[in-house]
Amino acid sequence: MKKPCPLIRCLTLTLLALLFSTLASAQELRLPSVFSDHMVLQRDTDIRVWGWAPPNADVTVAFKGQSVNARADKDGRWRADLKPVAADASPVELTVTAAGKSVSVKDVLVGEVWLCSGQSNMAWPVQKADNADKEIADAQWPQIRHIEAPRTPNMQPQDDSKTQWEVCSPETVGSFTAVGYFFGRRLHQELGVPVGLINCSWGGTKIEPWTPLEGFAEVPELKSIYQEVLTKQPGSAPYQKAAGQYLSSMKSWLPKAEQAFAKESELTPPPDYPEAIKPYTSHQSPTMLYNGMMSPFTPFAIKGSIWYQGEANRNEGMAYLYKTEALLAGWYKVWEHPDLPYYFVQIAPYKGSNTDALPEFWEAQRAIEQQLPHTGMIVISDIGNINNIHPTNKQGVGLRLANMALKRDYGRSDLIDMGPRFRDMEVSDGKVLVHFDDVADGLSARDGKHLSEFEIAGEGQPWAVAQARIVSKDTVELSSPSVPNPSAIRFGWVNVSTPNLMNSAGLPAAPFRAGELADTTGMLMNVPEAKDYEIVYELDLNKMGKSIAYDTDNSGKIVSPYDRIAYYLELTDDKGETQWAFVSMDAFTNDVKKIGVPTAASGASFQQYVTGVNVRSNVDGVPNKDGLKGNLEFWPNNYAQANSANIPGASNDKFDNGDRPDPNRADGYGSMQVHIVDPVVTVFAVNHWTTGNGADLGIGTNKGSGQPDWTFTKSASRYSVKQLKVLVHPKN
Repeated sequence: MKKPCPLIRCLTLTLLALLFSTLASAQELRLPSVFSDHMVLQRDTDIRVWGWAPPNADVTVAFKGQSVNARADKDGRWRADLKPVAADASPVELTVTAAGKSVSVKDVLVGEVWLCSGQSNMAWPVQKADNADKEIADAQWPQIRHIEAPRTPNMQPQDDSKTQWEVCSPETVGSFTAVGYFFGRRLHQELGVPVGLINCSWGGTKIEPWTPLEGFAEVPELKSIYQEVLTKQPGSAPYQKAAGQYLSSMKSWLPKAEQAFAKESELTPPPDYPEAIKPYTSHQSPTMLYNGMMSPFTPFAIKGSIWYQGEANRNEGMAYLYKTEALLAGWYKVWEHPDLPYYFVQIAPYKGSNTDALPEFWEAQRAIEQQLPHTGMIVISDIGNINNIHPTNKQGVGLRLANMALKRDYGRSDLIDMGPRFRDMEVSDGKVLVHFDDVADGLSARDGKHLSEFEIAGEGQPWAVAQARIVSKDTVELSSPSVPNPSAIRFGWVNVSTPNLMNSAGLPAAPFRAGELADTTGMLMNVPEAKDYEIVYELDLNKMGKSIAYDTDNSGKIVSPYDRIAYYLELTDDKGETQWAFVSMDAFTNDVKKIGVPTAASGASFQQYVTGVNVRSNVDGVPNKDGLKGNLEFWPNNYAQANSANIPGASNDKFDNGDRPDPNRADGYGSMQVHIVDPVVTVFAVNHWTTGNGADLGIGTNKGSGQPDWTFTKSASRYSVKQLKVLVHPKN
């Protein structure tokens, strides 16, 4: 009898040992690390306690005179809910008993528990904050407790992690989250109760990895992310389908490979493993940090959350609103807290950010507090550092967040928790009156100088610095001799803005823009013809995906006939360099629903010539002329290089202005291209939009490597800001 390979025998014994170790640990009575010595429990709400015990064992949880029974399931999991208790700074013991064994958690306090999450500005420790030596020396606050999640991403939600609670002292506080600590210290001083801080943060991270899968499912604009993550979950229908198809193809390949091997013939490569079901490997991928870092703390009872994040998403504009909506929808479910407070920091001005992208991101952050319940934003433009994306004045950040919580959750109605917020504007006699909310006892300039960073513009009148003066408790008057007919305003609209308008509490006003010219592109400034058109669709191309959700959709309001259709595409790279193109043409359809991105759902498909084409662009090689002849390649299909429409100047061996849509793949790669016929020029191309940042975007003919019409270039990732407008000209 052949002896087994020693290596195989060794591996077998190792696997058996691991199996028995796992089975043994499943039989043990234990609690997750969030239930460890020195913990703080949330007062005045049900206290959720859970853990593991021998399967089907009876479990008893005892705490402050309560004794609650539970029963472990077949896997040994159990949960017991204690009744609410009042705040208590006296150390108490929590005991869990099952199968003749007990586990005790000592030095347990009851008070206020807050989640502190985000990227590096939340992770920033006390030892790197302003006045760190003094802050550390003065940190004699034993009723403040801190627990930090290890930085361990995971594809699946984890039920525990290796960590423990720490008591605040000069020896421990240096590594605490600085924003969280200063927030918690203020709460503790004002409320006189213990405070627990759960620190789930990681520098440089986006919002997507902190979002539970359930959250993406709740936001239609992010269904593509939901489907992507779901497809990677073993057991899900899309995973099973893809895996089944792969196994079937492997079964077909294997006999042929064996036959080839037996005949000493060349083997064909095996089928590729499906990309869609490969697990994520990056901690930046959706759900990965929620699963690995935050899930072990859920559904531990908490009062609320503070969030300092956004630098990693700062080029995404209004897409951040949808992503925050998903984050909160997921958190509401996993924390079992549908009214969870969420107080966040508007990221600070920073010269390393794109000039326009950061204000647009601030606008998205402002929209969060306007549109999502139980949210509030603090503005820190006055205590940031434009030379450092990590301002070290974390004391001010923590204080403002704490004041927001004290006012909204703890009844401190005397506190002012917000700076001035734009309410509305009115134009009269060439001047603009801007009205603000949240002014407290009135508006003023922080430095006692003239109000700064207000701008106004009008039709054909570019942005100009406005003369601004306070004319009443809540109103600022704007004017400029170069803008006699203003119609739009903006405030603090540059990446390094530190405007001086504040309220009587010393809190700064939030950036904003308003009026008819308050759009995200320079179209009206660049193209005089555009002022005669009506906007039908506006789309932030950062939000491209399986489905197209327009930021503006006026298609239902276009009731009058139109005689021309126009497109405006603007692309800005990370260096702040902007390309743009405007192209208008005689109307090629009277169905306004079919002039946007030609998705399969829209039913739009146009392969035809267009006349009366006017072009304006700042890209070399694009003609700035009127009355040209062009051709459209608008379809959702896959397409081939064959010049089936016999377009002059098109080739049969490159993707250009003469391609052939595949009638059998009507929901495929997708092309949205406008070309000039003579001379042959691609005005713009938007291809493969279903892949989001993997799409093809370009203005002018692609003169680099690749195809003239940008097919297969995956160039969308080059641009931080990418905006598309679709317009019509009303028929006279």
